[in-house]
Amino acid sequence: MAGREHLWAPWRMQMIRAPKEPGCFLCQKAAEDQDAENLVLERGRTCMCLMNLYPYSNGHLMVAPYRHTGEFTSLSDEEVAEMMTMARGWVGDLQKVGSPQGFNLGLNLGTAAGAGVADHVHLHIVPRWRGDTNFMTVLAEARVINQALEETRAELLRIRAGR
Repeated sequence: MAGREHLWAPWRMQMIRAPKEPGCFLCQKAAEDQDAENLVLERGRTCMCLMNLYPYSNGHLMVAPYRHTGEFTSLSDEEVAEMMTMARGWVGDLQKVGSPQGFNLGLNLGTAAGAGVADHVHLHIVPRWRGDTNFMTVLAEARVINQALEETRAELLRIRAGR
């Protein structure tokens, strides 16, 4: 397809192939009472929203159920509904903070689909801007994230508090 844009992130393969710490980082963050340090933005009844430590772009968030499962089909109606409702709210807040021109929302189910964490379902929210895939990624295997994660978190929480 001519004119199709791709979001390349070759550095993520290093993260995917790296030895895994024991346990599930999503479960660990859910169990801890350190939301600022863990970059957790919201806790609902069945799901939480947190910032991605390995972002594709500035403001890359994840929504995950608290329940540890890698099977999307095992999620309850309540979990799916809260996951999507939470994602919708954060897309709105990201629009106010960074004025992205688009979004990718997606689930990578299984390692063959690119899931870095295949045993805990999570929904990615990736803000996009025209031209956000540039030479830095290809030539230098570098990401250009224009704001510290903690600053982005603070801005998002300010927007959320003002609703």
